Order: sequence, then C-alpha cells, then structure tokens
Amino acid sequence: MEFICYPKCTTCKKAKKWLDDNGIAYELRDIKENNPSYEELKTWYADSGLPLKRFFNTSGLLYKSMELKDKLPELSDEEQLRLLATDGMLVKRPLLIKNGKVIVGFKEKEYEELFK
Repeated sequence: MEFICYPKCTTCKKAKKWLDDNGIAYELRDIKENNPSYEELKTWYADSGLPLKRFFNTSGLLYKSMELKDKLPELSDEEQLRLLATDGMLVKRPLLIKNGKVIVGFKEKEYEELFK
C-alpha cells in the first residue's frame, strides 16, 4: 500500500496519524520529491471512479496562481493528467493506493471502510 503525501500538509498529518494509530503498514512517498507520473495518475484516475477535478489541489497556491479554475474545463482529460504530472503540489493529497483502490484526500470514514 502506498501513502502519498506532503509532510507539511495538516490533512496528510491527520491521515498518517490515523494509519499509525491503527497499526496499518504503508510505504510513504513525498509528493513534492517524487511526483506521480502521467501513467500513475492515469491508472489512479481510472481506478478511483472520481471526476478528474478531484485530483487537483484546488486550494493550493500553484493551482490559484496558474488560474486553473478557469482553464481546466477547456482541457481534455489527457491534458489535465499531463498537467498534474508536472508538479506534485497540483495534486490533491494525501493519496492512498491499495490493491487498485484509490482514496483522494482524507476522510476517516473512507479509511475505516477500506480497512474493515
């Protein structure tokens, strides 16, 4: 299982604490140092069943400075995935990848259901 996060992110810290408190083993990956590739993002997007917009860190400074709120609707899925692959700070985090299941962000209930 892979846990992809940005160590300074408070939501990531909460998710990591939840995993640790529940004794769940994971492989930690710093999204800023090891950005997801286009191929990884394409697979996760397909596996997640979520709208592609959910993979964007819409509250991030980079998202805002690039004015992506207005630009994303005009981009194809492939263009959006390629854009996400350029910088980990554009990607919503944490990402939890387990056996083809993908959780974007941290909601305790989703984590609980995944580990029942």
